[in-house]
Formats: sequence, C-alpha cells, structure tokens
Amino acid sequence: MRPCPNMPVMDKPAPPPDTPLAPRTVRMAPDDRKRELVDKAAEFFSEEGFDAGTRQLARQLGVTQPLIYRYFASKEDLINEVYRKVYVSQWQDSWKETIQDRSRPLRQRLQAFYCSYAPAIFNRRWMRIFFFAGLKGLDINTRYLARVRDELLLPMCEEMRAELGLECDLPITQAESELVWLMHGTVFYQGIREQIYRSVTAVDYDLALNTAIDMYLLKAPELVSQAIARAQAGITDPPPTGGCTAHLTGL
Repeated sequence: MRPCPNMPVMDKPAPPPDTPLAPRTVRMAPDDRKRELVDKAAEFFSEEGFDAGTRQLARQLGVTQPLIYRYFASKEDLINEVYRKVYVSQWQDSWKETIQDRSRPLRQRLQAFYCSYAPAIFNRRWMRIFFFAGLKGLDINTRYLARVRDELLLPMCEEMRAELGLECDLPITQAESELVWLMHGTVFYQGIREQIYRSVTAVDYDLALNTAIDMYLLKAPELVSQAIARAQAGITDPPPTGGCTAHLTGL
C-alpha cells in the first residue's frame, strides 16, 4: 500500500541517550594485547583480590572471557604473569651490589639500598596484591620473601659480620637473621601504614629508614657476637618461645 502523500515519513526511534554501548575490542598486536591484559589484571586484583573470577575480570576490562584464555592457559597462569610484572620486573640487581660494596661504611650502604628499595614497593598496587595473595594462600609472598632473604637480608648479615671483624664460615644464625628481619620489617611497616591502613596521609620515610638502620647497628655488635660465639661452641639457637607474646594468650 502506498503511503498517503500528506503523511510524514516516521524515522526509526533513536536509542535513549543513556543506553550503554557494547564494549568494542580494539585490535592490537598479540604482545601488546597480552601486556595490556596483565597490566589491567594487576590493577583489578589489587582492588578486588584473588577471589574474583575471570568473568568479572573480563567485564571490568571490557573484553570477553575467551579472549583472556587465548593468552593465558588458566587464572593461575595470569596470576604468575602479574607476579612477574609487579614484583620481578621491579627487582634491581644493583640492590645486592649496593649492600656488598665495602668501599663504604655499612650504614651508608643500608641507607642507599633502602632509599632505592622503598620507592619500588611502597605503592598501592604492590602492597595490596601482596596482602591479598597472603590471605588467599598464594605463593606470591613465599617466592618474594625467599628472594628478599637470599639476595638482600642474608648478604646484610654477612656484611655485618665483616663490619665487626667476625667473618667466618658458619652459616648465618637464627639470631642474626631475626635481627635483620626486624630492621626490614620496621621499614616495610611504614608502607602498610600508608597504603593498607591509610592511617597517615604521608610517611616520613627518611626518618623511618634511618631509625630502623640505627636500631640495627646499635644492637648488632652485641647480639651478633653472642650468636657466633654460641654457634662456635656448638650451641644452637633455641626456637622462639613467644616471650612477652605468651602473656597475651589469655586476652
């Protein structure tokens, strides 16, 4: 049937202005796409934690779930890539070199190391992923802390022995290890205050670093000497007994 000559032709109704458009995936080179997915996944996991699934991740990224699995065999594979990006890629081999540079006093070396180390880790994404991984029971923390121990803290213990003129072939004792972990933990806690607890707007890292180092250098001569003497006498360090923590069990 022909339309009446005087009847206006009706256009198709336009979609409401608030109608969301379906996400369109921009074509990218495979390597670029993979890097983008890892970067966005790191940001996603730092905010949502590791209980969030890949379907939710895909929606957040504006891609399809099959696209994620085109680049990563599993969610665990993606998490490993996030670990490499956030933790491995931030690691600097120069840190160990700084610690072992005996042309400078140990205090200067520790200051230089922490002044370089702190900016690399004290950011929201690094700290939140680290804590989410620990709560989830992933091995991100185990792998990272093992590297910190082997490449940073044990060399610090060896350098302290050299500084005190106590170099020997004995393995680093538990007491020496605990002492250097206390220093490192004091520094690390400042990042927790700023990025996790949000209890301060800014941390005076210079004050924190120097105080932690000074406390370590103050106690190390006595405690390291005692620990080495016990080891040379064949006395092993007893396991931690809890100390004052034991008094808190009734709380």
